[in-house]
Amino acid sequence: MSSSTSGQSRSATCTPSHAARELGLKRGEFDLAVHLGLVRTVPDEGGGGTRRVERSEIDRLRAQEDHPETLRERVRVVGTAEGAALMEIPVGRFSRLARLGLLVPVKWYLNRYRAVVWLYLAEDLREFVSDSRNAHLLKGRTPENLRGQLDAGVDLRARNWRGRHLGFLLRQAEDPWVRAGAVAAFLSPVEIADVVKDPYERACLHRFRPAPPGQGAPGSPAAHLVERITTAQDADEIEWLRSDLAHVLREARALTPAPRPAPRSAAAPVRRAAARPIPPMAPTVTRPVAPAAPASAAPRDNPSAPEPRPDRSEPAGEPVSRALAWHGAPVMRAAAPPARPQRDNRRGERAPSRPTRGLRAWLRRRSPRPARL
Repeated sequence: MSSSTSGQSRSATCTPSHAARELGLKRGEFDLAVHLGLVRTVPDEGGGGTRRVERSEIDRLRAQEDHPETLRERVRVVGTAEGAALMEIPVGRFSRLARLGLLVPVKWYLNRYRAVVWLYLAEDLREFVSDSRNAHLLKGRTPENLRGQLDAGVDLRARNWRGRHLGFLLRQAEDPWVRAGAVAAFLSPVEIADVVKDPYERACLHRFRPAPPGQGAPGSPAAHLVERITTAQDADEIEWLRSDLAHVLREARALTPAPRPAPRSAAAPVRRAAARPIPPMAPTVTRPVAPAAPASAAPRDNPSAPEPRPDRSEPAGEPVSRALAWHGAPVMRAAAPPARPQRDNRRGERAPSRPTRGLRAWLRRRSPRPARL
């Protein structure tokens, strides 16, 4: 569809909120009118699962006699006390009829005390009173079989509401996956997983599963109460919903399979080069180093260069020992002085020991002194 055609179709429709204002209804009354089929809607061209109201439908409803009072009266809801007054019966009898499933609620909400308030269509209550077959239920003693059910604790209000609300959802569903999501909305996740084995189908089902009408903070008492009301409890009801879900799923699979991720295409094998051995490293060729010539034999290229300083690293006693050996005197090495405790680690090596005074005197006596002039 072209953009111009889509723009024209959207201009010929309006949102539910705008339609409710033009019809003179509250949003809750408008939603109930849509559920009852009093206001026809169409799917939104833009997608997203929303619905819109055509301008022609609004004009049709506004052209009716006594609009909007007639439409508002058809969607009027009442509680227990107001419904009992409408039917002219005691409140207790009205509650017993509702628990027995003879009066079907159309809406409900939680009050500030977290008590469930059931609402009934005023039009349904008037029809119940006008039916002559229900006259014995409005007056006199309750039949014995019904009293036995009440003593057993039967309360069919939640179950009847679930069945009625499911009919509302199926009336608006046009796609088989939307119908399947409407049925799954009243089953627990465990029951859904038992019926729908495929995880992709469960994901598609969850996408079209409508949210419950009442919400609460996750894990709160209100949320648990909403879950108990909107989830099937009886075994026969659960079995009926499971079979209905399996039937609708078969239709949905045949028409439109659930979307799945695209299969990965087989990639061509990557051809890698064959591994080659690493050649050994070539030996490093260096120039041979000539041995250093002695300092005495090496010619002096620069006569002005200073004489190399003698190595100071030899011990101080070596010259004395060589001198004694040259004169033929016995070599006597001085004993090393006792080691002193090192006071500072940053000092270098200790100085070499000096020759004793007796050895110096002996050397003076051996060498003749030059004569004084």
